[in-house]
Amino acid sequence: MTAYPHLLAPLDLGFTQLKNRSLMGSMHTGLEEAENGFERMAAYFAERARGGVALIVTGGFGPNRRASPHEHTRQLETDADCADHKLITDAVHEADGKICLQILHTGRYAFNNNPIAPSAIPSPINPFKPSAATAEDIAREIDDFVRVAKMAQQAGYDGVEIMGSEGYFLNQFLAARTNQRDDEWGGSYENRMRLPVEVVRRVREAVGPNFIIIYRLSMLDLVEGGSTFDEILTLGKAVEQAGATLINTGIGWHEARIPTIITKVPRAAFTWVTAKFREHLNVPVITSNRINTPEVAEQVLARGDADMVSMARPFLADPDFIAKAAADKADEINTCIGCNQACLDHIFSGQLTSCLVNPRACRETELTITPANELKKIAVVGAGPAGLAFAVTAAQRGHAVSLFDAAGDIGGQFNIAKRIPGKEEFNETLRYYRRQLQLLNVDVQLNRPMTAAELNALDVDEVILATGVTPREVDIPGIDHPKVLGYLDVLSRQAEVGKRVAIIGAGGIGFDVAEFLSHQGDASLNIASFMREWGVDMKLQARGGVEGLAPQPPASPREIFLLQRKSSKVGNGLGKTSGWAHRLGLERRGVSMLSGCEYLAVNDQGLHIRRDGDVEILDVDNVIICAGQEPARHLLEGLTKPYQLIGGADVAAELDAKRAIDQGTRLAASL
Repeated sequence: MTAYPHLLAPLDLGFTQLKNRSLMGSMHTGLEEAENGFERMAAYFAERARGGVALIVTGGFGPNRRASPHEHTRQLETDADCADHKLITDAVHEADGKICLQILHTGRYAFNNNPIAPSAIPSPINPFKPSAATAEDIAREIDDFVRVAKMAQQAGYDGVEIMGSEGYFLNQFLAARTNQRDDEWGGSYENRMRLPVEVVRRVREAVGPNFIIIYRLSMLDLVEGGSTFDEILTLGKAVEQAGATLINTGIGWHEARIPTIITKVPRAAFTWVTAKFREHLNVPVITSNRINTPEVAEQVLARGDADMVSMARPFLADPDFIAKAAADKADEINTCIGCNQACLDHIFSGQLTSCLVNPRACRETELTITPANELKKIAVVGAGPAGLAFAVTAAQRGHAVSLFDAAGDIGGQFNIAKRIPGKEEFNETLRYYRRQLQLLNVDVQLNRPMTAAELNALDVDEVILATGVTPREVDIPGIDHPKVLGYLDVLSRQAEVGKRVAIIGAGGIGFDVAEFLSHQGDASLNIASFMREWGVDMKLQARGGVEGLAPQPPASPREIFLLQRKSSKVGNGLGKTSGWAHRLGLERRGVSMLSGCEYLAVNDQGLHIRRDGDVEILDVDNVIICAGQEPARHLLEGLTKPYQLIGGADVAAELDAKRAIDQGTRLAASL
């Protein structure tokens, strides 16, 4: 008897059957445009299919060049393109999986010089103003959807997903905020919904009955001027009648100012939305957003919120997610922590996607973990992210690894991160590494500070120094005043902190300290509290789920000043796709963010600063120093064994777990 009977149950679609209830959601990875990209995508998708995913959806392919995210985005236009895609479909089918191509028309979100949209209304997240589609344009776009669907069928795909959510082209026709037409494609909702229904109807007509059509329905727009529940349900029923096999859940437009997938969003935070629509629809319904463990997926399905669960980033983190769940080895799953740092942040910065906790993601053909030709004895000092990644990877390759840390538990800086409200997921990474160390018989010695002499005396071939960082010292008059605390005092040593606080340094650590000190209660884990904080109507009576609702953030127990020397916007260096949410959340709790600060002194009066030539005194109870880190290299002096530095001990630019895990993994793979 499996622990996940609902997740692992097959789903009969009539003309075909899915082996379980998991869908790997669409993610553009950058492999689409990379050299040898189709060979690499074939390896990437096949690894997930072998890992048990029932149905995979590719990243989005535009129906034409104007519709694509960028002008350089690959198209599916020719027989040669079909041959490239067949590399993917053949690899997935050989691995006993099924795969659909996503047809993505970006509309006014397209980053090209000639976007097309229902009306000539620019997007707040795109510098290019779109042209209003003519009737002839619309007819041509429909034809192109149909053409790409037929070519996907020719290339061996099991189906297509028609992207109708997230504020993209089809979604733009539905909403009055983006559709101000007065012809047969605008005005009444009946007219505004014609385009997506016609696309589905025409695609079904072209591909025949035995081909999966997923329609991605925007069930909650999270923008003013979005659709109502009744409008969306009307569309869902019409799409069902037009020939959709499955309806997938879309949550939030890209321009929405409500976080939907980052770490601070509670797990399965939006499945209640899918549940309300599922009651009225006849085709199977897929739910999504922040479902990252088999336990959560099972609960969602067991309570009837959906017929399938879509997980995208969790399959970046661990391609064997489903296989491990089926084997009752969920404790061995490398869990997605929702950080976005190596996936979405990369894509929106023009880099290739990867995964912070799994650097092999999208690099399956280049970063291979194979048995070592020459087995070594290796000592690793430091059980933070870099040391853990190295130790586990080296042990997987057959090396004899001893892991030393002065602390009483593994994790290093992750033990700080996991205490920040909204970053509880970091516990999962530590659980994963703890289990891997056990399975691989790594010799773990905790509460064991090491000296250079002790390392020299070890019977090892090589030493890996993953000793992390130390807080950078700051030279301010009065830095020794009792008011002054370091971030470790607050986050690790649980020092008492007063009601008025100044934080010096507004990098990632400064924001974490502000988050920690401004929170009380469990808003980061409680769905109802989260929806109140961000102003989302759980009764689905407000248009777009938000219109007319004011966010109700919980009051901060402290008055907090977050300060930086730079004159740029506070928080500018935070993650591209998550930084705005961290800033907005703190602003709503009343955190004052001040840039261009010169720190003059700390004394009984408080913190003296100069801004724009004016001297101010912040009357605070505590000043918390978050002014960066230095590499901890104290073991280098006197060390005679061959050694290598990784992680923060190598480069201490912020606390970069992405770089640390990648570096540790790659070094271990190369030995």
